Amino acid sequence: MVRNYLKYYSRLMVVLFIVGLMVGCSSETEHSTIIKKVLDVMKADAAGLGEPKVVADSLYFGTTRLNGNYELVDSLRAKYDCTATFFAKKGNAFIRISTNVMQEGHRAVGTQLDPDGSVIIAIQQGKPFYGTVDILGSQYETGYEPIMNADGEIIGVYYVGYQIKQ
Repeated sequence: MVRNYLKYYSRLMVVLFIVGLMVGCSSETEHSTIIKKVLDVMKADAAGLGEPKVVADSLYFGTTRLNGNYELVDSLRAKYDCTATFFAKKGNAFIRISTNVMQEGHRAVGTQLDPDGSVIIAIQQGKPFYGTVDILGSQYETGYEPIMNADGEIIGVYYVGYQIKQ
């Protein structure tokens, strides 16, 4: 009887351990599903303006210049209570050109996507990035996806995130 109990108990512990690993190692965050949804909305809204292109350090969708244009990012905030940014590629850097991310009471326009962070590695490979990131000193649950022109070149980045409450 003791032997059966030990056998049952050890199997139960193995199952609980495996379940714990699966739950604890999940890359899904509190907002990950909504982040993907909002990024899809962001991309569709931008695509509705036309093909993306960069002209003289300005990001355009069709004839709409996004540098300093906050209509799309502010509409996402109003609908989903999120932060949103369009980055334009400038050399090897990606610069915020339209954002509702704030820094010292002002939009963080002109700030750079962290050149040493994990996001830039995924973007440079043409892949999306989802995860927790430090943005200007605060932690966010985020999603980043590359913006590609008609030739398949990476010319910018879409970003959506939610600040993690401290």
